[in-house]
Amino acid sequence: MLIAAVLGVLAAVPTSYFLTAPARQDRAATPARADNAVSGTVASAEAWPICSTMGSMVETPDWAALDPDFAAGKRAIGSSDWETAIRALTSAGLRDARNPDIQNFLGYAYRRLRQFGPAVRHYQQALTLNPRHRSAHEHLGEAYLAQRDLAKAKEHLTALEQICLIPCDEYDDLRRAIAEYNKLANR
Repeated sequence: MLIAAVLGVLAAVPTSYFLTAPARQDRAATPARADNAVSGTVASAEAWPICSTMGSMVETPDWAALDPDFAAGKRAIGSSDWETAIRALTSAGLRDARNPDIQNFLGYAYRRLRQFGPAVRHYQQALTLNPRHRSAHEHLGEAYLAQRDLAKAKEHLTALEQICLIPCDEYDDLRRAIAEYNKLANR
């Protein structure tokens, strides 16, 4: 009976600690989020947030709370000031080279300037950092359509089909862009 009591206490002490202690910030396991003040955290690709379309990303707070250049880049994208966005996001990317959202936004700004080489490189970097980044797949597919590469655009539509188990805007947007491309090509 004494052994059972000792074992009970040994089990209760750690349990009560974890139930009453404030939430810990584990640098290796905590995904980088707006409310996480730990900067420079390296997380696995699955831990990064998957962003939605560019419009909703510009409106929602996230990494911008941690980096003023990232916030400035998002504002510049929201106002279609592509060159300012590129300058600000490039600065943010120097400090946070593992953030796929920064790379995706850079790709978007370059694509809007019709500079497809840098756009594709940044989208591919975003997908290297997070292979499930829906917005990067969508925008890279659209960049391929602008370069008249339907096959590569369809590859990203297929990737989105596998990622989006329920309907998602990125899949729908790229599907519509491909349909419009096909309609114009068949004229």
